[in-house]
Amino acid sequence: MLLWLAELFKQDIGFMRVFGFITFRAVFATMTAISIGLIAGPAVIRMLTRMKVGQAVRTDGPQTHLVKSGTPTMGGALILIAIGISTLLWSDLSNRFVWVVLIVTLGFGAIGWVDDYRKVVYRDPNGMASREKFFWQSLIGIVAAVYLAFSVSAPTNSKVMELFVAWVQSGFSLDLPPKADLIIPFFKTFNYPLGVWGFIALTFCVIVGTSNAVNLTDGLDGLAIMPTIMVGSALGLFAYLTGHAGYSKYLLIPYIPGAGELLIFCGAMAGAGLAFLWFNAHPAQVFMGDVGALALGGALGTVAVIVRQEVVLFIMGGIFVVETFSVMLQVTYFKYTKRKFGVGKRLFLMAPLHHHFEQKGWKETQVVVRFWIITMLLVLLGLSSLKLR
Repeated sequence: MLLWLAELFKQDIGFMRVFGFITFRAVFATMTAISIGLIAGPAVIRMLTRMKVGQAVRTDGPQTHLVKSGTPTMGGALILIAIGISTLLWSDLSNRFVWVVLIVTLGFGAIGWVDDYRKVVYRDPNGMASREKFFWQSLIGIVAAVYLAFSVSAPTNSKVMELFVAWVQSGFSLDLPPKADLIIPFFKTFNYPLGVWGFIALTFCVIVGTSNAVNLTDGLDGLAIMPTIMVGSALGLFAYLTGHAGYSKYLLIPYIPGAGELLIFCGAMAGAGLAFLWFNAHPAQVFMGDVGALALGGALGTVAVIVRQEVVLFIMGGIFVVETFSVMLQVTYFKYTKRKFGVGKRLFLMAPLHHHFEQKGWKETQVVVRFWIITMLLVLLGLSSLKLR
C-alpha cells in the first residue's frame, strides 16, 4: 500500500523513491510488526483472559507444567494481525507470491483458530477432529502446491495460465523448467527434476508437514517462536537473493522473478515473532496455540518452496524435524511392542522430545535455550550452502 502511494508522489517528493528498495521496506515491515505486537499485546491478552480461553495442561505431562493451567492461549492471533498489517502496508500488493504466502498463512491460522476455539471455549479436549483438520490442511496445501508448480516456473500470472493449459493439453506429461527442480544443497549442479506431479507432492508435504511440525514443537515457553524467527529470517535472505538476477546467477541458485518481495513478509514474521516472544518468554503470559503454530509452519513451508530451498528448510528447521520424528517413533514403537508383547514400550520418557529432556531433569529454560542454540547453528549451516558448492 505504501509502495503504491510512494509511486504516486515520488516525482514531487524525492525521498519517496527509497520505498522502491526491498531492503528498506523489509526493515520497516519488521519494525512495524514489532510495534503492533508490543502495543496490541496487552490488550489481546486481556481480551483472551476475559474470554476465558485458558490453556488446558495434560495431567500426564511434566508436573511443573500444571501451574500453566489457565494461561491464555490463542495468542497466535496477535502474530497474524501484526504480520498481516505490516505485510499489506510495506509489500508490493501486485506481487503474486506475497498473496500466496498470506493466503496459506491465514488459511492455516483459521484452521488453528477453530481447533483452539473448540478446545478452550466449548471445552472439547479433542478440538477439531484429526481427519477434519487434515482435510482442510490438505485442501489448502494442494491448491497452493498446484499454483506454485506453475507460478515458480513462469514469470507472470498470464504465463502461469499458459503453462497450466499446455500441461493439460500435453496429457499431464509436460516437464517443468530446471528452476522447479529439487535443489540439493552443497552440490553445484546436482538438482533432481521433479516434474509437475513430483513438485505438487513435495510442496504439499513441505507445507502441511512444516505446519504440523511447528505445532508439535510448540510445547514450552518460547520454544517454537524463536526457531521460527531464525528460520524465517534466513528464508527471507534466500528470497531476496533468489529474486535478484545478479545475485542468483553468481550464487548458482534459481532466479525467481518476484521472490525478493517475500523478504518483506519474512521481516514482518520475524518482527511479529519477536513481539510475541516478549509475552511468551518464561513464565509465559500467553501461549501461541494452534492458530499461531499451524500458520507460521505453513508460512515457512510455502516460502521455502517458492525460493526452491526445501532441503535447506529441512536442515535449518532441524528442531522441528526431530520433534516430529520423536512423536512418530514413540507412537510407532509403542503400538509395535504392544501388539508383539502385549505391553506397549516407549523409546523416550515422553514425546515430543522436549518433554523427554524435561523428564531427564533439564529445566524448561535449559531445554528452550539449548534448542535455540542448536537452531542457530543449523541456520548458519543452511546459509553456508549458498557458497559451499
